Amino acid sequence: MFSNKHWTSARGRRHKSVMSLLFVLIAMMMNPAAALAGSVGAVEIGDSDVTLRFDDLVAGASTFLLAGPDRIALDIAGAQPGRSTQGAGLVRAVRQGQKDAGTARIVLDLARPAVVTGARFAADGRSLTFHLRPVSADEFARVSRGPRTELQPPAGFRAKPPEKRYSVSVPIGKPKPSVALPRIEGPNNSRLPLVVIDAGHGGHDPGAISPHSGKREKDITLALARAIRDDLLASGRVRVALTRGDDRYLVLEERFGIARRLKADLFISIHADAAENQAANGASIYTLSEVASDREAARLAARENKANVINGVDLGAHSGDVSSILIDLTQRETMNVASDFARLLQREAGEAIKFRTNAHRFASFVVLKAPDTPSVLFETGFISNKEDAEFLASAAGQKKVARGVRDAVQIHFARQIAAR
Repeated sequence: MFSNKHWTSARGRRHKSVMSLLFVLIAMMMNPAAALAGSVGAVEIGDSDVTLRFDDLVAGASTFLLAGPDRIALDIAGAQPGRSTQGAGLVRAVRQGQKDAGTARIVLDLARPAVVTGARFAADGRSLTFHLRPVSADEFARVSRGPRTELQPPAGFRAKPPEKRYSVSVPIGKPKPSVALPRIEGPNNSRLPLVVIDAGHGGHDPGAISPHSGKREKDITLALARAIRDDLLASGRVRVALTRGDDRYLVLEERFGIARRLKADLFISIHADAAENQAANGASIYTLSEVASDREAARLAARENKANVINGVDLGAHSGDVSSILIDLTQRETMNVASDFARLLQREAGEAIKFRTNAHRFASFVVLKAPDTPSVLFETGFISNKEDAEFLASAAGQKKVARGVRDAVQIHFARQIAAR
C-alpha cells in the first residue's frame, strides 16, 4: 500500500505506470500467444521435405491449401516470422509475414500441386517437419476446399501462458442480458431432436432486395422459415424453434448462440442470394470452412458477415471462443455431420428445387460457427433472378422448399438413430 506522503509526491508518475501496466496486462489476457511469441528460425526446403525450426516453443500450427496459384499456407500460433528463404524442389518460393499479433504465416508457393503429409513436431517442440506429396490439379483443388489441418506440439512442451505476477481490478459494470430464448414448438418430448431454423437478416437489415419486385430478403427468409417449421411440426418427429418469428434484428453470434443454448441437434440458416448477373439462379448449401471453395463463396461470406456492422461499429466482435472454434476436435466432427446433411438436403430437395452446379460449397460464415451444433446455410435461390424471386415469394415455392428440408431432416435423424 502507498502512504499518503508517497502518493502525494509521486501520484502522477504512478498513475501513468499503473495505466501502462493495465494496458499490457489486458493485451496479454486477450492474446497470450502474442506475449510468448518466439521466431521462425529457419525454413529448410529439400526435394520433397520441409522443416520449420523455431528459436522458442510455439503454441501450435495449422496448414491449409490455396488454389490458383497453388500455395500451402501455415499459421504458427505463438510465433513471429523470420527471414524468407529460397525455394527448392516442389517449392518455388517461401514467404513469411505476420498474420496477427500472435501468429506467423508462412506461404509456400508451389512449382506444381502438392499436399502436406506426415506433419509432426519434434519431441522438444522446436521444429515441425512434413513431406510434400505431388498430386493432380483436381486432387489439389478438392483438398483445398476442406478444413485446415491442425497440428499440436508434444503436450509436455506446449507454450504456456505466463504465470500471473500482477493483479489489477477494474470495475466493468453489469453484463448485458442475453437475448431471450425462443419457444420450442412440437411434441413435449425432450428425447426428440431439436431443429433451430434461422431466418436470415431482419429489422433494420433487409438483406438483398429484388430488382424485379422490390421483395426484401428478410421477408422471404421469414416466410420460408415459418413454412419449414410448419412442415417439420406436421411430421411429429422433431421439435422446432425459430431464432426470430417476426421482423427483428439479431447479431450473427446471437443466432447460433440460440441454437447452442437450446442444445439444438441441427441449425439451418435460411437466405436468398443476389448477384449483379441477373441470369444467376439456383439454390446452394454452405457449410463451414476457413477456406472458401471459390471466389463467389468468399464474396458471399464477406457480405453476410458484415450484417453485424452498423455505422462502422462491429456489434458482434468475435470472442476467443469463436476464434478458436476451428481447432476444436468437436468442431471437426460437427463440420462432418453438417456436410453429410448438406449433401442429403440437395438430394432430397433436388426434384422440387433447382440447385446450382456444385451446390455444396464452403465458406467462413460467422453464423455457422457453433462448435457443437451441425450447421448449414441454405441459399434457397437468387432474389436477383426474376424466376427464382417469384418462386421463393410464392406459397407454392415456399411449400416445395419446406418439403425438401423436411424430408432431408427426417432421413438425417433416422440415419443417426440407426447408427447408434
